[in-house]
Amino acid sequence: MEFTTTHWTVVLAARDTASAGADDALVQLCRTYWFPLYAHARRRGHDHHLAEDLTQEFFARLLEKQWLNAVSPEKGRFRTFLLASLDHFLANEWRSARAAKRGGGRTLVSLEELETGQERFAREPEANAGPERAFDKRWALAVLEQALLQLRQEFLARGKAAHFEDWKLFLTREATTEDCQSSAQRLGMSAGAVTVAVHRMRERYGELLHETVAHTVADPTAVDEELRYLFELVNV
Repeated sequence: MEFTTTHWTVVLAARDTASAGADDALVQLCRTYWFPLYAHARRRGHDHHLAEDLTQEFFARLLEKQWLNAVSPEKGRFRTFLLASLDHFLANEWRSARAAKRGGGRTLVSLEELETGQERFAREPEANAGPERAFDKRWALAVLEQALLQLRQEFLARGKAAHFEDWKLFLTREATTEDCQSSAQRLGMSAGAVTVAVHRMRERYGELLHETVAHTVADPTAVDEELRYLFELVNV
């Protein structure tokens, strides 16, 4: 599913029913970032099944109740807007959401995806930070996962799945000369070709991270600042 622009302006445009592609862009963002909100609901004391229902219902209401009309310029980051909206939803509407049909009849995140939430949440260490910072860290991990998934898909499209699997660890550390020589033997390439390819892979991953974050901020100039903050969270 393609975005019609590279920034959250397309999501803000969802307030205009005539805006082509805005609704699809928002649905895609919801599907990408559902886990930080599900985990936030769990941290608020809801069990797995209720957190599932609440996450699905929250996204449905976000679209159907036109909550985007409440967006203001100071809420330029999509994660900030979503967390504030979810907290309001959990505080004021969870009882009616529990009684309602899941998602109001509209499924934005598949039940299979939601079922993985319990397993992922169980693997998470106990959060020592406040709920907002814990949410932001999960958001940061979702950004990294999304960019990595897109990079993998690009390699698969070129028939280079083995190359991706062999080199993906070099996205988090530099490849040594020995690393490149060993990879070259495994893949039937020269060590020099591996060095160049890994460098290009790292550059492309950086581009995808930049694009992924750009989808979630209203101001293009805020992307680098957001990236620095997200990396800080992941490296803590």
